[in-house]
Amino acid sequence: MNFMRKTREISRMISKKTNKTLAVITGPTAVGKTELSINIAGELDTSIVSADARQFYRELKIGTAAPTQIQCAKVPHHFIGHLSIHDYYNVSLFEQQAMKVVNELFTTSDFVIVTGGSGLYIDTLCHGIDELPDPDPIVRKKVQQVYRREGLPGLRQWLREVDPGYYSEVDTANPKRMMRAIEVFLCTGTAFSVLRKKQYKKRPFQIRRVILDRPRAELFSRINQRTGQMIDDGLIEECLDLYPYRHLNALNTVGYKEIFSWLANERTLRDAVDKIRTNTRRYAKRQLTWFRRYEDATWFHPDEKEKIMDFIRRDS
Repeated sequence: MNFMRKTREISRMISKKTNKTLAVITGPTAVGKTELSINIAGELDTSIVSADARQFYRELKIGTAAPTQIQCAKVPHHFIGHLSIHDYYNVSLFEQQAMKVVNELFTTSDFVIVTGGSGLYIDTLCHGIDELPDPDPIVRKKVQQVYRREGLPGLRQWLREVDPGYYSEVDTANPKRMMRAIEVFLCTGTAFSVLRKKQYKKRPFQIRRVILDRPRAELFSRINQRTGQMIDDGLIEECLDLYPYRHLNALNTVGYKEIFSWLANERTLRDAVDKIRTNTRRYAKRQLTWFRRYEDATWFHPDEKEKIMDFIRRDS
């Protein structure tokens, strides 16, 4: 009898020990994800998987606030600077590659930290992505021509007409996502929002989703300060090197496009920097709107490290 009880106790201990936890630490830009994630990963003796799509590109360091070499030396990071701005990449490739890395990390640790502010990439890692048809090359060319001719306003109007459901939730500053939805509609005759089944894939780990937030005045102050720090750190010089490639989709992002407009004599430098601050605040608001959809998330102030640690370790 004692032997059987001991066996059950050992079995429970083994089961508990092999229970893997993917800790997602997300939140709006400039909220403080990077430093907190490094500290938590260090205490948990694990690695960090980045889900910040802008930090995937090795040429974009200053304008994306990518972790520095010193920060990356403290804790191993994955998916930081693993691409060039000239590379083709999509969320499906990220799912395949990130799942492989996460599974490998779980062979030596019970925890893996995922951090970043790209909600679509986080969702894909946690729950998978629906398989949707590849667009016909002729259709893709047609959509791209409209974008080149009419810009974001043209894409927004087109998407609003063919798929108002997706238009209400998509980042309308992201032409790639809007074009993809339009392409799917033109190829299938069915709205992208309808075709997305949103059927979650079963993952071999539990998920603890942490959303960091600060009072608006505090967050916006940090955004303003970080913008100034980027300028001091060499954002203008970085943009000068990248200016010949400004047409690439990877560079259609806050921080770069505003400086590019100054380099093109379309506005003053002061106006460009002010525009970076304004557009970054708007981006943070869109991120928060996306994160509010999560029903399985718990919100924290970044200073609540111990509470966050307890939440991540719960039932682990």
